[in-house]
Amino acid sequence: MKKKVFIAILAMALGGNCVMQAQNEEEIIVTDNDGKEEAIDVPEAMNFEVDSLLNLYYSKTYLQPDNDCNLKDENRTYPKEVYVERLKRLPNVMEMPYNDIVQKFIDRYTGRLRHSVSYMLGASNFYTPIFEEALEAYGLPLELKYLPVIESALNPMATSRVGAAGLWQFMVATGKQYGLEVNSLVDERRDPIKSSYAAAQYLKDLYKIFGDWSLVIAAYNCGPENINKAIHRAGGEADYWKIYPYLPRETRGYVPAFIAANYVMNYYCEHNICPMRTQLPAKTDTIIVSRDVHLKQIAEVCGVDIDELRTLNPQYRRDVVNGSNKPSVIRMPATITNTFIANEDSIYKYQAETLFTRRSLVEVDNSSKVSSSKSSTKKKSSSKKRRSRRTRVKRVTIRQGDTLSEIAERNHTTVKKLRQLNGIRGNNIRAGKKIRVR
Repeated sequence: MKKKVFIAILAMALGGNCVMQAQNEEEIIVTDNDGKEEAIDVPEAMNFEVDSLLNLYYSKTYLQPDNDCNLKDENRTYPKEVYVERLKRLPNVMEMPYNDIVQKFIDRYTGRLRHSVSYMLGASNFYTPIFEEALEAYGLPLELKYLPVIESALNPMATSRVGAAGLWQFMVATGKQYGLEVNSLVDERRDPIKSSYAAAQYLKDLYKIFGDWSLVIAAYNCGPENINKAIHRAGGEADYWKIYPYLPRETRGYVPAFIAANYVMNYYCEHNICPMRTQLPAKTDTIIVSRDVHLKQIAEVCGVDIDELRTLNPQYRRDVVNGSNKPSVIRMPATITNTFIANEDSIYKYQAETLFTRRSLVEVDNSSKVSSSKSSTKKKSSSKKRRSRRTRVKRVTIRQGDTLSEIAERNHTTVKKLRQLNGIRGNNIRAGKKIRVR
C-alpha cells in the first residue's frame, strides 16, 4: 500500500574488441581484432547537458546537492576483473556481460557524465517506483527500469532529433499503437505513468518475438525489423553480440550503454558519485473536467505556480485541457483541489476570450465586390508576400537552460536543421547568443 501511495505522489509531481575514445562526444571508435576501425553512436541522452536537466521545475524544486556527502569528486578506476565480478553480482534476470565496449560506456558514465549520474540518481526517486510497478504488472525484469536512463536521462520533457518524446522516448506511431494519445493539444508520451505502462507492454511484445532480452533492448532502439534483418545477415544467429556488426550505429552502442547504466546506478558509490538529495513532492490529487480549461486559468484563480501544474500535467503540450472533446484528468496539489471545485465557474470564465481565440462561427463579408483584374493583382501580391515570408531569415536569442531540442520545438523546426543553419556540432550552445531558426 505504501508503495502505491509513494508512486502516486511521485508520479504526480511531475569477444575481444578494443575501443578508443574519439574526439566527437557523440560517438566511440571501435577497433576489432583485425584492426578495422568503425564509429558507433552513443545514445542521444548521453549528450544532454546536466545544466538543462537541473533547470527542470521538479529538479529545482525537489533536488539539491548533498552537501553532507564527503566523497572526493573524482572517478576511481578498477581492474577489469572487478567490473566483471560486480556485473555478475547484480540481482538481474537479464544477461549483463562485460567487454571493452561496455567498459568504455562505464568510463563515460563515471567520468564526464558523473554529474548527470548524480542528477539521475536523485530523479530516480521520482520515477523508479512508477517504472517498477509497470514492469511488475507485465511480469518483466525490474532491471529494465534503467532503460529510460539511456533513453531520456530521466527527463520527462526530452525530445530526440527524430521526434521521439518522453521518459521512454516513444515515436508517435508506436505510442499510438500502444494507446498513447498524441494530437495538437495532448501528448501522452510525456505522461510518466501512461508511457511506463505502454513501454512495459511494448517490451513484453518484443520478448514474445525474440525471446532474448538483449535483442529486445536492441529492438526497442531500432525496431524489430532491423533486428530481423541483422539476424538474417548473420546467417540466422539470434545473439546480440553475433549480429552486432549488422546493426545500426547507435544500436551497436545501445546494449553496452544499458549494461553500463545498470552498473553505474548500482555502483555509483564506488566511483565517488554523490546522488542528489531528494525531497518528496507535496501530495497531489486529480479532478476530471468536461469543459475546456487553460492551466493559466487554474493557476491564476487558485493561486498555484503554473510551472508546477505543467510539471504535474506534462501531457498537455499547449497548456490547454480539451475537456469538451472527452472527460480529461488534471493533476494538481491536493491543497487546491477544494479551491478549484469551489471556484470552477470563475476558473472557466477567467480570461476565456483571451486564452481561447478559436472562433466557432464566422460570417463571410462579401458586401464589396472586386474586379477580376484587381483580384488577380492581389493574388500575385499575396503570392510574393508568401514567398518573401518563406525566405525571410529568423533568429532567436538562446535562453538560460535552453537545449537545441527545446529551441527546435518552440520554432517548429528540427535539431538537424538548427545544426545546419548555424554550423553547430554536438549539443553545446550558449545562453545569450543568437541562433538562426530559419
